[in-house]
Amino acid sequence: MKEVNLICTKCNKKFPIDKVHFRCDICNEPLELEEIKEGRIRKDNVFNQTIIERYADFFPFLDIDKDLSLGEGFTGLVESNKIAREIGIENLYFKNETQNPTWSFKDRGTIAGIQHAVKLGYKTIGTVSTGNMASSVAAYGAKANLKTYIFVYKDIADEKLNPIAIYNPRLIKVDGDYGKLYLESFKIGEENNIYFINSDVPFRIEGYKTIAFEICEQLDFDIPDYIVVPTSAGGDIRGIEKGFREFKNCGLIDKTPKIICAQASGCSPIYTAYKEKSDTVIKYENPSTIAHAIGNPTPPSGNQVLRMINWNRGTCVAVSDEEIIEAQGMLARTGIFGQPASAVPLAAVKKLREEDYIKKEERAVCIVTSTGLKYTAAFKKHNLRFEECNIKDLSKIVK
Repeated sequence: MKEVNLICTKCNKKFPIDKVHFRCDICNEPLELEEIKEGRIRKDNVFNQTIIERYADFFPFLDIDKDLSLGEGFTGLVESNKIAREIGIENLYFKNETQNPTWSFKDRGTIAGIQHAVKLGYKTIGTVSTGNMASSVAAYGAKANLKTYIFVYKDIADEKLNPIAIYNPRLIKVDGDYGKLYLESFKIGEENNIYFINSDVPFRIEGYKTIAFEICEQLDFDIPDYIVVPTSAGGDIRGIEKGFREFKNCGLIDKTPKIICAQASGCSPIYTAYKEKSDTVIKYENPSTIAHAIGNPTPPSGNQVLRMINWNRGTCVAVSDEEIIEAQGMLARTGIFGQPASAVPLAAVKKLREEDYIKKEERAVCIVTSTGLKYTAAFKKHNLRFEECNIKDLSKIVK
């Protein structure tokens, strides 16, 4: 491992990376690897590279185990002139993270986390998740032949449970508070030598930086005005912002975009704190939203997201379930089928344009975090149509 430290995002206390540290032992805030000040892109044939190899200068690994990879990253950036015209914005892009191995952005964080776990000699990994991250950690655990523990909440739907169980982890439904389960898992990991790759642990954040790196390359380093991220625990948005910041440090870009934290109105603890000008996120009571994937009432990185939004000069926004479903349909009509949480950024851009926060001449990238196949119950919210006929009448009907 390179000689870098973990730093508390609030009090700046340093921790070594050759041991597992997930949160500060003084203020209990999340940790982050020191900022990269010098680095370059290791350009090669992307068909022969992993994302960790291409951006190796931005990771602390001296050597990279390619056998741990499932081919994550290098996802498409899709421009939609049609939607841009419809909502009145110069350019609109969708970073299509549904193309990852387990169909979500989580794979980027998992590969970085599992690299660290294996280098520290761990034989067992785990996570606490409601769906996307659970599938990701289970898949990568199977690939690496590591014993894998997945803790999910008690009432998880079979539609979410079975795509986790197929990888044959130790899958445990837990009856209890989800926020407490997150913290309890770290204690269990310490007692049983399990590396928990939870939602906002430091190396998961490092993996998410690659979303920003790829956007820079895909836009030929012409940085957009806004990056819009559906936000739950806060790990993804932190990693993306850090990625742009590090590319700017290294002279690869000359500015960073404003980051928009997009949440569902039915579970919006970060937005609520931002609106109330609070430095602290409190538990969101009685959450209810169709965007289950970002329905986290106690986001562990919530306070750091607030701090980050302030120095980045971005904003927070919340959108209703009705706005989310409308945006999911719009997104599908461009050829991208994202789960409801993945449609939150588009709903946010539409809302912020109507409020004239986003100007007509500006450009935005929406992060489409996961496939709509992860939550097919949302089909019931759409007016989906089909026709039926006998084969002898088909030509007549087409005409």
